[in-house]
Formats: sequence, structure tokens, C-alpha cells
Amino acid sequence: MCSSDLFQLWVNLAAKDKMMKPRYQEIKADTIPEVPRADGVRVKVIAGTYEGTAGPINGIGVDPTYLDVAIPAGGVFQHAVPEGYNAFVYVFDGSSVTVGEGDRARPVSRGSIAVLGAGDSVRLAAPTAAARALLIAGRPLNEPVVKYGPFVMNTREQIFEAIEDFQSGRF
Repeated sequence: MCSSDLFQLWVNLAAKDKMMKPRYQEIKADTIPEVPRADGVRVKVIAGTYEGTAGPINGIGVDPTYLDVAIPAGGVFQHAVPEGYNAFVYVFDGSSVTVGEGDRARPVSRGSIAVLGAGDSVRLAAPTAAARALLIAGRPLNEPVVKYGPFVMNTREQIFEAIEDFQSGRF
């Protein structure tokens, strides 16, 4: 990642946690562990674990996995995702990666997001050129979602309350 690349991930909270004190975790590049593999794949572990290495982000209720995966040309990366979790892949370097295998494999081009379907693992490949992608997964909350600007709540009434709290300086 170039020094100018920056990614933020905002995580929705369960209804019971919505009104907790806001928390921000800034992670410096030199605190992110990297797991190099013999086949040239490199995995930076931002949240969750990969091959026994844990990322520095913790204490998030949806138990996220957040991996920065660098795949050399011709390389393949596969990672288990807990059953029932939602996941997506964002390609940010190289021209594309292929998600899946066989007849179900689909190319995902740079700057695109692939929202993944049900399954127990994710397979990424860089068939012709090196690529980097973020693999992000988490436990779904299965709660209603109402959005307005930067506010994400469970009901319309809560949105109005959040706007009023913000305008009144209460958070």
C-alpha cells in the first residue's frame, strides 16, 4: 500500500451498544503484523486472525476479520470464514483478482467490491498479474438498519434522537 492509501472501516453496533461512548482505533502501519508465505502471498492482519497471527484491532462486537492480502502473479489465497458471517472483497492494487474457483469463479476489477455469498471459505487468485485486496468479514447483527447521513440506528425515531444529540453537542 502506498503511503497515501488509507482505509477506514465503520462497524455498525448492536442495538444494545448504539449509545455507548464512541470509540476510534487508529492503527499505524508498523503495528500491523504481516504473515509472509513461501508461495509469495503476504497477509497483513488488521483484525481477526490468520495462521495464528492476531491483528491489533479488537473489542468489536461483530468479530471482524480484516485482511490485506497481496497475491503474486499466478498466486492463490484461501481463508476460512465462520459459518453465517457476511464477507466482501475490495481490490485496490493490480488490475483484478478472481474470486472463487471453477465455473463459479468471477473476476473482480481494481476499485470494485465483491459481496460474497454463503460459504465456509474465500478463494482469491491473481492469475496473470500481482494484486492486492482487502478481505473483510463479520458476524451479522440481524437487526433493522436505518441510515441518515453519518447516523446508523435501528429505528427512525433513534435517527431523530441522534441528530438532536449531535446538534446539541451531547456527543
